[in-house]
Amino acid sequence: MAGAVLAVTALSGCMQDMGQGTVSRFLQAQPEAGVADTSETKTAQPDARTSQDASPIIATLAARQSVLTPGSPYAEVAAGVLAADARVAEAELHVAQLRAEAASKNWWPTISPRITLTSLGDLVADLVINQVLFDNGRKKAERDLAKADVELAAVALSESSNDRVYDGLVLYLQAEEGRAAADLYGQALKDMGQFEWVMNERVKGGVSDFSDLNVLKQKLADLRARDAAAREKTTRAMAELNALSAVPLSDQRGLRGMGATATDTSLDVLRAMVERDRQIAQARIARADHLPGLSAGGSIRNGGDGLALSVNTEQMLGIGTGASLQAIEATKITADRKVTEARDIAQRGIDADQRAIAALKRQAAEAEGLTAQAKTNLDLFQRQYDAGTRQVMDVVSVYETFLRALEKQLDLKFRAARAELDAAKRLGVLADGAKI
Repeated sequence: MAGAVLAVTALSGCMQDMGQGTVSRFLQAQPEAGVADTSETKTAQPDARTSQDASPIIATLAARQSVLTPGSPYAEVAAGVLAADARVAEAELHVAQLRAEAASKNWWPTISPRITLTSLGDLVADLVINQVLFDNGRKKAERDLAKADVELAAVALSESSNDRVYDGLVLYLQAEEGRAAADLYGQALKDMGQFEWVMNERVKGGVSDFSDLNVLKQKLADLRARDAAAREKTTRAMAELNALSAVPLSDQRGLRGMGATATDTSLDVLRAMVERDRQIAQARIARADHLPGLSAGGSIRNGGDGLALSVNTEQMLGIGTGASLQAIEATKITADRKVTEARDIAQRGIDADQRAIAALKRQAAEAEGLTAQAKTNLDLFQRQYDAGTRQVMDVVSVYETFLRALEKQLDLKFRAARAELDAAKRLGVLADGAKI
């Protein structure tokens, strides 16, 4: 038995030295695909050098650095939400790695038991061996497909981790915006309450009309409603964030933590590249199914006398076989074009993100200037009121203008922070590749 297995394996090795002249003209005539890997190995056995090469996609993912500053509130939020991750994508990656390990040995001979019942009622047991000698690159394509599945699972893991960090940081920004708005409305309530007290005293003294007091009370009620909404927003966001995190994050404060924008390749582009490799491998398998292959096998009972060579195809040849092969080659070209399209879309998105960030920061700076101007006007009206040349409602009107300027500045500040977060998510640099 052992001698028969060695003989078949040796015969498979000898087939690698056969030139293309031993193959029919039908097998040699293949159109150019316009994609990489045009010089694929035609034998079933893998190339020892290429099989050990590290995946460039996984190396790229592992080398990605997070733009979150270590020790910052952003980094603490990211660490908390990643620690509570169920790691489903990681489990799927492990499954893909095991399948790739199994596929890496697909060129070895396969052996299976066979039990037959003879006409005399006797059971005869023997072993059946099969060794693929020439398969038009199918076995190699199966290994490449398994490798692409591992890369796709690795991309999915990176996407899952970055999405989880993004969700946590979005909730953190909502909580911070709610806190800032609550502080703003809390101070406004104090100031407007002072105006209400003054107006109430003037009404009591018969100096002002009661309608002005009602207007102030209505403004105070609106401020209380906005203050309550801001506090509710903070409470809701923090409850979701703490549920998403492995550690409490209620003590984190501030918008510090986002470093310079990275220049890494977008995860969407990496996914498109892996999917291209998968489609090409599948196309090569489909092509090999239409072409005849050579294998050796049979029963190894009686010293391996039952072993024989056989030529067969997975798909029967027909009138449409030529069109099927052309469609397979066209699939390879389409897969390449999808990568080009993904790069174009990703680049447009990155450029749009950068323009949006720059515009929001510029608008925030302008809003800060308008706020300073509104504060100057408010101080002027306050002095005029103290001097008796302005009415209370005049000062209230200018104060409302100042409050709207503060609200606009606050809104633009957090919109800019959210835009930076969106840009980092698009690139997939919210989590360190080596850690995930």
